[in-house]
Amino acid sequence: MAGRLLTRFVSWTLPSASGAVGTAVRGTRRFYRTAVGRTAAAPTSGRAAFLLGLPALSCLGYEAYRRVRTSAVLHAAGKEEVLEQADYLYSCAETEKLYRLLLHYKDSDDAEFLWRLARASRDLSLLPDVEAERKKQLVFGAFEFAKRALEKDDGCFAAHKWYAVCLSDVGDYEGVKVKIGNSYIIREHLERAVELNPRDATSLHILGHWCFAFAELPWYQRKVAAVIFSSPPVSTYKEALEFFLKAEEVDPDFYSKNLLMLGKTYMAMKDKQKALHWLTKAREYPARTPEDKEVHKEAIDLLKKLG
Repeated sequence: MAGRLLTRFVSWTLPSASGAVGTAVRGTRRFYRTAVGRTAAAPTSGRAAFLLGLPALSCLGYEAYRRVRTSAVLHAAGKEEVLEQADYLYSCAETEKLYRLLLHYKDSDDAEFLWRLARASRDLSLLPDVEAERKKQLVFGAFEFAKRALEKDDGCFAAHKWYAVCLSDVGDYEGVKVKIGNSYIIREHLERAVELNPRDATSLHILGHWCFAFAELPWYQRKVAAVIFSSPPVSTYKEALEFFLKAEEVDPDFYSKNLLMLGKTYMAMKDKQKALHWLTKAREYPARTPEDKEVHKEAIDLLKKLG
C-alpha cells in the first residue's frame, strides 16, 4: 500500500441506535469532524506516499439529530437508552464523555456496545493532547473491542467496518510487511460491511479511497512493494470511481471529501469536464468543519490547474 497503510481512518457513519441494517436514522444526517480529524491527515494531493492505503476519513460519521433532547446526559437504564445516549454524545463530538460512558460496558457481550467503544477509543487516541504511550494503548484497545464485536456478531456491518479501521491503525505499530498483508483483510471487511449494508456511504467511500491509493502508486513503489511482499494489492482509478459514485448515489453530498475524490479520480482518468464538475461541487460545499475548509482549498488549487 502506500505511505501509512490506511492512514488513520477516522470516524465513520453513525448507524441507528440499534445498528441494525436498513433501519432509518432519525433526523437529518450531517457530518462533523471527529476528534480524529484534528490530527494531520494523509496527503490529498500528489502521489500517494508509499504504503498509504485508506484516507484519514477524519470527519466521516458524526450524525446529528435534527431535534435532540435538551439534556446532554440521559439517565439510561436499558440498552436502547444507553445506545441513544452514546449516539447523542457522538453527534456532539463529546469524545471523552462518550468513552467514559461506554467503558462501563467493556465486558459486554453485545456487539452494539463493543463497536461503539472501539470507535470511541480510536477517536480518543487521535485527540491532539494524547501522549504517545496512551495513544498506543487506546489504538490497540480499540482493535480488541472491534475484534470482540465481530466475534459476537459477524452480521453487524459496523463491527466489520470498525474492525477494518482499527486493524489499519494497529498496523502503524507493526511494520510495513504486516501492514501490506493486512490490507487484504481490511478490504475484505469493508466489502463485507457494504454487503451487509449497501446504503452505508462511508464504507463505499473508504473502499474508493483504498482503490485510489493503490491505483496512484507509482511503478517504482510497486516494485519495492513487490520485493517486500510478493503480491501487493492493486487497483484502478475506474474501480475507485465506481465506489465514489456509488457512495454519492446512496447519499448525495454526504461528505465534501467524496466530492473532492470524485474530481481527483476524473483528473487521473483525464476527463477534464467531469473533474471540473465535481471539483466545483467540492469548492462550493458548505465549509462547516476544518476538513471541509481543507477540501475547499484543495478543490480551488486543483481547479486552477485544470484552467
